[in-house]
Amino acid sequence: MPLQLARHALDLTRPVVMGILNVTPDSFSDGGRYRDADSALRRAAAMIAEGAAVIDVGGESTRPGAQAVGEQEELDRVIPVIDRIRRELDCVISIDTMKPAMMRAACAAGAEIVNDVFALRAPGAIDAVRDTGAAAILMHMQGEPRSMQVRPQYRDVVDDVRAFLAARVEACEASGIERHRLLIDPGFGFGKTLDHNLELFGGLDALAALNLPVVVGVSRKSMLGKLLDLPLDQRLNAGLSAAALATWLGASMIRTHDVRATVEAVRFAAAALQARERATIKAFSSPSAGPIANETGQGDQQ
Repeated sequence: MPLQLARHALDLTRPVVMGILNVTPDSFSDGGRYRDADSALRRAAAMIAEGAAVIDVGGESTRPGAQAVGEQEELDRVIPVIDRIRRELDCVISIDTMKPAMMRAACAAGAEIVNDVFALRAPGAIDAVRDTGAAAILMHMQGEPRSMQVRPQYRDVVDDVRAFLAARVEACEASGIERHRLLIDPGFGFGKTLDHNLELFGGLDALAALNLPVVVGVSRKSMLGKLLDLPLDQRLNAGLSAAALATWLGASMIRTHDVRATVEAVRFAAAALQARERATIKAFSSPSAGPIANETGQGDQQ
């Protein structure tokens, strides 16, 4: 069933790509490049042309050690951009924020999805999503952005993340947000070591078993750099491999800076996965050939 939004229906029966649009001075990859509404609008239009189904607008960096941004400053950065995108482009807009007031203002301006790295745990966040009718992406994060990479620990990272997300989904449903408006994100790089990230990636199918769309974002992240000893500007190939593998393991949405290449990787992986599923169904539905008959017409009894 498509994800029903305020103005759009987002078909997640096939994986889609979310394009990242940071209107910040300090985001880890593209900070400062799209700080004014004109440049942000041009970037959004380019990502839509490249195949992005969702544009995710963020006004506060959540990279490790990032400084908090005041509510008014975040509003001033983000609301004019969302308003321009809504008026001039036809796409689904997501707001990347932890602040309930920001969620309400962004949805009033045209956002239809709230992408919250804090999984709607801030006081009033669940109410904001419920009242606006937005969909919500609930992400796992151990700690908070300023300190999340200081000795993160888990009993079992896959089980712990799955349990956390299941609990957040239950809390949202109990507060009046319908399950069909929720997506989940394991939060790669948010309070996790490289080993945690790799274990969690290998366990993506366990998260998909929660029967909610899974969002994966590893674009240009330090986990790729640490694993392959790559600087920030040389992580595209690794990111595409991760996007394709995430698609194969059940992800419904891939969040990325590099839209065109990621769309191609995701579409190929999705097509191959569908072909594999069709072959499996065909194999199980075909009648058994039975034992080979011998010259007398009887099956070989030996």
